[in-house]
Amino acid sequence: MEKTEQEREFGLQRLNELMVHWELTNHDLVVAGGDEEQLTHKQVQRARKGRKLTLGMTQKIARVLNAAILQRLSADQIELFHPYTPRDLFSYVKGFEAEKWRDSNEALAVKR
Repeated sequence: MEKTEQEREFGLQRLNELMVHWELTNHDLVVAGGDEEQLTHKQVQRARKGRKLTLGMTQKIARVLNAAILQRLSADQIELFHPYTPRDLFSYVKGFEAEKWRDSNEALAVKR
């Protein structure tokens, strides 16, 4: 049985908000992933727009987002950075808490 469109689409995700906040583009994530992660622009776009991804893909997106952000930070800022996890980025991942979540890296993005 195929899932309906409604079961696969979850609307704009927090990933999108964070990418805007950190001034990152889809291309920045693709480049940060390099040959190791082999991420495509289409995969990043689907993640931002809320297409339900597999657990492995949500983990990959989180790793690549963190790598892209780390490339923009100074050595002092890197020590203060708290990596994002899939539950910070995607509303459909177990453990997502929309009301309780706050960005512990917000001050770092502002200081850039």
